[in-house]
Amino acid sequence: MSMEEILIVDDEAPIRLALRTAFRRENIRTAEAADGEEALKMLKRERYQLIILDVMMPKKGGYEVLQELRASGNNTPVLMLSGKDDEMNQVLGLGFGADSYLTKPFHTSVLIQTAKALIRRSQIYNQGADTELRVGPFRLDLRKMECSKDGEPLIFTGRELNLFRFLLENPGQVFSKEQLYRQIWNDAVVDDNTITVYIKRIRAKIEDDPKNPVYLKTIRGIGYRMDDGK
Repeated sequence: MSMEEILIVDDEAPIRLALRTAFRRENIRTAEAADGEEALKMLKRERYQLIILDVMMPKKGGYEVLQELRASGNNTPVLMLSGKDDEMNQVLGLGFGADSYLTKPFHTSVLIQTAKALIRRSQIYNQGADTELRVGPFRLDLRKMECSKDGEPLIFTGRELNLFRFLLENPGQVFSKEQLYRQIWNDAVVDDNTITVYIKRIRAKIEDDPKNPVYLKTIRGIGYRMDDGK
């Protein structure tokens, strides 16, 4: 991972220093921003393998940065940092397009491993032997990682894209929340709220009527299934 570069966005200089030092030991380069406005300017000029984004910052907070980032079509994995550990804030961060969430204080070793896992997962899902996936009206270009429905582009976050790709790769197959969580999050501890948030977000982007889905269906008592709509 010596060629990776991570953008650290946090208004607390000691935290930036600690993360910079920890990543340097792993031969991972870092860039830093002290607030949201500076981060967005840097993201317009450079591409990064991961963004570590603090929630509470002056000028422009982490959630606002994340929303602008995703609205622009930037799917770089984002790891949110926050002093708030209540479940609602975590769901809020995921709802805005975050890929993972850590609360302060945290062990640096945990953050490093989480960062590596997010980068590795992003790289894996940006590789593929075939050039595209087609299911019903959906097309996923595996080289450009661009999605469309009937030729109209679909804009996904990195984690949404991973989940949508997995479902497209297995049309007609029913997956439980546990199976989806283990496949995409690589975690044995199932977070029902996380799965529910991501399914809802994907449906809002692919269904004409998200409350009555034609493609991404709920199989009551079991899980979810991707259909071609026929």
